[in-house]
Amino acid sequence: MKPSAYLIPLTLGTLLFSCKSSTMDSDAAGSFESVETIISTEASGTLMQFNVEEGQTLQVGQWIGYVDSIQLYLRKKQLEAQIASTLGQKPDIPVQLASLQTQLQEAEKNQTRTANLFKANASTQQQLDDINSQVETLKKQIEAMRSSLGITSNTLNREATPLQRQIDQLSDQLVKCRIINPVRGTVLSKYAQVHEVASPGKALYKIAATDTLILRAYITGTQISQIKLGQKVKVQIDDGEKKLRTYPGTIYWISDKSEFTPKTIPTKEERADLVYAVKVRVPNDGYIKIGMYGQLKL
Repeated sequence: MKPSAYLIPLTLGTLLFSCKSSTMDSDAAGSFESVETIISTEASGTLMQFNVEEGQTLQVGQWIGYVDSIQLYLRKKQLEAQIASTLGQKPDIPVQLASLQTQLQEAEKNQTRTANLFKANASTQQQLDDINSQVETLKKQIEAMRSSLGITSNTLNREATPLQRQIDQLSDQLVKCRIINPVRGTVLSKYAQVHEVASPGKALYKIAATDTLILRAYITGTQISQIKLGQKVKVQIDDGEKKLRTYPGTIYWISDKSEFTPKTIPTKEERADLVYAVKVRVPNDGYIKIGMYGQLKL
């Protein structure tokens, strides 16, 4: 019994020394997190297709599924038919002016012939005045008809413009019925299923980029003067075999305010200290997981 009694405190002392040594080897400690993005739908309707599973890796621009869009499509076709009907009423200006243009050409020929005859004293001034008046009258009629037909055409164009804007709106809504993944990463949570009714703003899934994770660590006030933005550091994690795996990291954010050490730090004594939070970008080879603890070496 006596050897066992001495062995227990010796073992506890060894463990405490081991923990203390491990803590002293690092300049700061914290946990890994990621930038999470919640993807929502912008359309209203039934989810007809939704190809997402938790743990799945998605690429930027990857097709995920779509919301039922048949009613939007039919409405768009109806408006297109209305536009075609409206614009079909536009007058064909050259065709409608063709008759007057022909009359004008004949009148101008007579005008030239009469002018030549007048010079040769073979026609009277009255005849020349009459043909000149006829030419001017035809020109005014052509201009008046062109103006009237142009006004009619512009009016029909203006009537079609609001319909075209409605089509543009429907086209935009049809595009939003498609669910396209906007960021590369791993699906963390799935919030919807096929055949459920979606509405604008409803969360569909949560995704996070895991190829680069963020170590949020805490350093003491005495260490704050040793770091700067963009500084290269070493980040270590436990590989499960009593060894440490080391990764390069870059400090990209430093808190401008001190705070009490978070409760995730192991000991009560350490939590009583004032510290500064820093964020370090760490490339992930797949071994680092969100929520894991990491050590920071400056």
